[in-house]
Amino acid sequence: MKKIRIGHLGVAHDHSQPVLECVLKYPDIFEFVGLAEPNPKYYAEKVENSKFYRSLPIMSVEELIAQKPDAMLVEGYELDNLDAALLCIENGIHVHLDKPAGADLEKFKRILDLAKAKGLAVQLGYMYRYNHAVQYCRDRIADGTLGEIYQVDAFMDTCHAPDKRMWMKDFPGGDMFFLGCHMVDFIYLMMGRAPKKVYPFNRRTHIDGTDTVDHGCAVFDYGNAVSTARATSTQVNGFGRRQLVVCGTRGTIEIKPLESKIPGTDALQSKLWISTKELVGKDIYNDHYRKIELEPMIGRYDDMMLEFAKIVRGEMENPFDYDYEYELQKLVLAACAED
Repeated sequence: MKKIRIGHLGVAHDHSQPVLECVLKYPDIFEFVGLAEPNPKYYAEKVENSKFYRSLPIMSVEELIAQKPDAMLVEGYELDNLDAALLCIENGIHVHLDKPAGADLEKFKRILDLAKAKGLAVQLGYMYRYNHAVQYCRDRIADGTLGEIYQVDAFMDTCHAPDKRMWMKDFPGGDMFFLGCHMVDFIYLMMGRAPKKVYPFNRRTHIDGTDTVDHGCAVFDYGNAVSTARATSTQVNGFGRRQLVVCGTRGTIEIKPLESKIPGTDALQSKLWISTKELVGKDIYNDHYRKIELEPMIGRYDDMMLEFAKIVRGEMENPFDYDYEYELQKLVLAACAED
């Protein structure tokens, strides 16, 4: 089958290099045509100092577009990526757009509408959608094991250095925008619908003398149900505390941590427990759960990028369509407000 000719536009996103490394692992599927970083600051910081990037064909944005790639990895600075994505769509190029989808909802809608009219794919880089434990949870919702979902609690914690926290200062909602978007995606995905109201509680801890929104919390009010998303940059062992709890009328699933590397490999493993009414029975004052052993993931981004290839080739519909991504981004920005 014809290879997908793919380019890489922007390198400032934290996932820029690992996503590109993932794509380059599949030369039978993707043919890499080159990369461009138009911002001199990021070019100097990321490209000139990188043996990896300097080993690849580097060109201007105009030269990259002139290569007429089938698809583009849009991996620049989060607040610049919408302009890059729009340029690609205008030139008939399928887009993998790393998350979140910028701060301009109207521009994002314009991108989606134009992509839909042209029959072009827009895949957002929410790699946790492809996590095996998250997929197991979605399957248990779909088959009725958990019953009606009435609560999702999602935590995306880290312990960032002060300079990283200050780097987030221009993001609406700080860490809720930067990382909390993943947790908003979980809530929208698991609840299966939008909430009636979102209540943001985003705060500045001023730890280490920083002045940025580094302690994020948002409450999603469904009327008969409440869910919460948290994203903090100051938590000791925050990565190990990243978790997802999904509660239904017939069962509960807890994933913690969301992922961890298997020592000595690049494979990832999640820890997942399930409790059901049948397992608990009448003994409600003791802990009853079953640990679920899942196949390790070969990499963090592989399943996502292999699905992107299928979408671009027309072998499958994007399971996260234009409407889903637009409604999700509305919720992300609502969760990022400072009251």
